[in-house]
Amino acid sequence: MKIGLLGHGVVGSGVSKIIDDGLTWEVRELEIKRILVKDESEITDERMTLNPADILEDPEIEIVAECMGGLEPAHSFLVEALKKGKHVVTSNKKMLATYCEELFDFARENGVTVHYEASCGGGIPWMASLDRTRRVDDIDSFRGIFNGTTNYILTRMTKEAGSFPEILKDAQKLGYAEQDPTDDIDGHDVRYKVALSVVKAFDSVINVNDIITFGIRNITLQDLEWCREQGMTCKLIGTGSYFGDHISACVIPMFLKNSDIFSNIPMNFNVIESTSKTLGAASFIGQGAGSLPTAHAVVQNLIDIWKDQDSEINPKYKKPIDNSTHTGVFYIRTAKPEVFAEIAESISGDTVLTKNVSLVEAVKKIQEASDESLFIAEVREA
Repeated sequence: MKIGLLGHGVVGSGVSKIIDDGLTWEVRELEIKRILVKDESEITDERMTLNPADILEDPEIEIVAECMGGLEPAHSFLVEALKKGKHVVTSNKKMLATYCEELFDFARENGVTVHYEASCGGGIPWMASLDRTRRVDDIDSFRGIFNGTTNYILTRMTKEAGSFPEILKDAQKLGYAEQDPTDDIDGHDVRYKVALSVVKAFDSVINVNDIITFGIRNITLQDLEWCREQGMTCKLIGTGSYFGDHISACVIPMFLKNSDIFSNIPMNFNVIESTSKTLGAASFIGQGAGSLPTAHAVVQNLIDIWKDQDSEINPKYKKPIDNSTHTGVFYIRTAKPEVFAEIAESISGDTVLTKNVSLVEAVKKIQEASDESLFIAEVREA
């Protein structure tokens, strides 16, 4: 089966290595015919081209694997590929979370498929496990440490009492964080992955911008010390729950009991867990990013297409997000604690511990406070 590869960066180069090495008979059935690169300096292989038409217009190429990242031109290239009857595999969470409904429609119209295992969880077979679970069981909810960069930062801050800025710099040096770390530390990366998990788990399309999202940009050692004193560990968590007519979905730092399995996931590892009636809680732990782990997931999807497995793109239902059912106790550090008096269980200096309130109610007060230095975490006693 001939493949056109869009992009040859961290993930794309991993895909070409795995396929070219051909360590299993299944992989040896795959052939990369052309590779799209950005400029002349990247051309190191006779298969490489600067012209996307060499892939999109080639009738021999049956699958387009997109590993470019970003919204455009990745989105336009995949629309063109689907219109020409080519299957699509993508690792691009931001693009897919933004345009998934449109891409799925084009896939159905043209009798092809969109596969996206690598877009969420890196090398963890999260999407495949959701498909497998749903053959027997409805999934009620999921939660996850979806981002290795923030988990690395929080692990080191907790263990070494290092400052956020210095550990972020280390993460950038190690390649865990981009030079512009906004998507990671502000929770946007997790938000895209939550949106795609909702598609797989609940057969529902949601507006990614409606997912309430808080990151760890403003976390300090003061916050982690309070967390430690409660016998807890801080993790950035993405969640989704299904309620039939609506979805609850958010991204928020959580203070978790040290006995929680999520509290013990170290450094840049991810863990994602689904909950369903007969299976209960099923957790998947592994490398959530990196060249070869993510490329492994891309190649798994390529083999799925070759074997005609997981080939059905079902219509997805558009569902609204309603987080009013998401209730809890929230730790809030702010320069304006008086704003939170109505929902506060206690206020000590700049630290507010709320009563059990809805997340929506807490967000309203945060918007009212308009405090750019504010940090919020949900305190999970169970």
